[in-house]
Amino acid sequence: MGQEKGSPVGRRVMLGVIGLGAAGVAVGSFLQRGVDKVLSHAPSGVTDFIPAAGGFRYYSVVDSVRNVHADDYTLTVSGLVERPLKLSFDDLGRLPQTRLVRDFQCVTGWRVYGVPWSGVSLSKVLDAAGVKPAARAVRFTSFDGTYTESLTLDQARRPDILVATRMYDKPVTHAHGGPVRLYVAPMYGYKSCKWLGGIQLVDHVEPGYWENLGYDVDAWVGHSNGRDDERTS
Repeated sequence: MGQEKGSPVGRRVMLGVIGLGAAGVAVGSFLQRGVDKVLSHAPSGVTDFIPAAGGFRYYSVVDSVRNVHADDYTLTVSGLVERPLKLSFDDLGRLPQTRLVRDFQCVTGWRVYGVPWSGVSLSKVLDAAGVKPAARAVRFTSFDGTYTESLTLDQARRPDILVATRMYDKPVTHAHGGPVRLYVAPMYGYKSCKWLGGIQLVDHVEPGYWENLGYDVDAWVGHSNGRDDERTS
């Protein structure tokens, strides 16, 4: 679209993209595929508030994110590990699989109930790499080139933290952070790094993208920042 990052979005472009997103809510997956295509090239500011099918809203901190096909995907596991790994999408599929049905809660207040997620427990990936004794935390990087997140090692080993490859029993779409994303069930959505490209074992928690802008490093739903009108017990 030829716009610089942070520049105003034209009225007709904005209304067209928002209208397509709203149609996706009403009509479903057919038009939602159109939303996915538009979002891969959307200028900054557009993806901050587009509604999508099933109640999700799309967020991105960059102008656009390259669309990586599952056949071309690689997840790098590095840092304080015994065996640095480069895992293809098929490699992840050969590891033990976990399926969870959990809510997705955004720090801004919206929630999607009972979302089925499938993939590899993050703990299994860490075990495959072999965590060195000096490691205390896990840092995640997105292949959008900008977004980062972190968890303590204890948090990362929870059974409800997934390297997710499927959502609603289908492959994770590009707009939802696919082909592989992190899903951190007990924390607000900004901890669930989309377009997951790297996992690095480190000796301390490094604040992620939003934490550097004032968000809580620990983002437990109902006990952290955000508008959560339906607090968890």
